[in-house]
Amino acid sequence: MNVIFICLYLRFKSNFIDPKLRYYLIQKIMARAMFEYTLMVLEKVSFDTTLFCKELQKAMDRLLPFEIEELKIWLAHLFKIQPELSICLLQSKDS
Repeated sequence: MNVIFICLYLRFKSNFIDPKLRYYLIQKIMARAMFEYTLMVLEKVSFDTTLFCKELQKAMDRLLPFEIEELKIWLAHLFKIQPELSICLLQSKDS
């Protein structure tokens, strides 16, 4: 929620910030918000392997390379808790 408020502040209230810097900050904040949203969705669908695999594929298509690396770290922790979800990695390598 704080990310949204910061983004709105940068977009509408901060005329004193250089426009290029403001654009850069908004892009970084929105990219982070997308990453956090992706993690939230993956957590919520982790009860169903099929849904999880579909959402994971969407995440891999949409996220930036450095975010995918962060996602891999997060997935390693998740697969320790729910090893049945690791089948998604095998399916993504096959396609």
